[in-house]
Amino acid sequence: MLGGDSLAIMVAVGALVLVTAIWGLTFVQVKDAVELYPLFAFLAVRFAIATVVLAPPARRPVRELPRGGWVAAAGLGLLLAAGYALQTAGLERTSVSNAGFITGLYVVFTPLAAVALFRVRIAAIVWAGVALSTAGLALLSGGGGADGVGDLLVLAGSAAYSLQIALMERYAPRYDPVAFTFVEMLAAFAGFAVVAVALGQIELPRGWTVWGALLVTGVFASALGFLVQTWAQQRTSATRTALAFAMEPVWAAIFGFWLAGDRLGTVAWVGAALIMAGIVVAEPSAARTLRKLVPLRA
Repeated sequence: MLGGDSLAIMVAVGALVLVTAIWGLTFVQVKDAVELYPLFAFLAVRFAIATVVLAPPARRPVRELPRGGWVAAAGLGLLLAAGYALQTAGLERTSVSNAGFITGLYVVFTPLAAVALFRVRIAAIVWAGVALSTAGLALLSGGGGADGVGDLLVLAGSAAYSLQIALMERYAPRYDPVAFTFVEMLAAFAGFAVVAVALGQIELPRGWTVWGALLVTGVFASALGFLVQTWAQQRTSATRTALAFAMEPVWAAIFGFWLAGDRLGTVAWVGAALIMAGIVVAEPSAARTLRKLVPLRA
């Protein structure tokens, strides 16, 4: 019979895996939606929805967020926006499966970002994960039958996510998580809205394909996804959290096969397997590296 702590850990890990399944599904939904609705208008509405969903629980704590918290959250929100813009632009040109596996590389990029930004030491096993994932990326992009430019855009988005995660681990623990995330979502929305207006992408979303993608990404993948992550990480270890997040590219490949008709060749599947091996090898140590970045609370 499971004890209370074991059951709580299982529920937390299960919740995280469910979040990664939602993230995997959004690759298909977003790819379909941006074929019908302008890219930056879609992202602006997505983050507007996330901001509105987070507004009620953030109303009180955001008033107490100091100026430093606003600056940090807004900066990370714009960095997150850059990642989403690059990933979504790449998704327009590459397959769902390729985008999912390449996005998953943020796992091995994040400790490298921590080295570059904060000069922390990382274990040799992380470098092994980097080597495996790099070899896998070369095979996946060369054998996936997808657009190489699209793969590069998604790769750049993954690098932006890694910077955002490393900075988040360093600065976010100083502030209320709901207030911090609300400002992040607000900053991302503002950035996308400015770009959408400048490009003349001003039109109302139409049709279930677009609105379905907006609601799932705005409500479940962004706002509620973060809240579940925060709740779960209070109940399980960083290592278990990291390994749960390794499921995201797997779900993207499953939904890409099932809903988008993705069919990778043998070489591409070998590349995907190497990327997953690199992620699984590097992720537990990467999670421990990130814990070194968390400052002591005052």
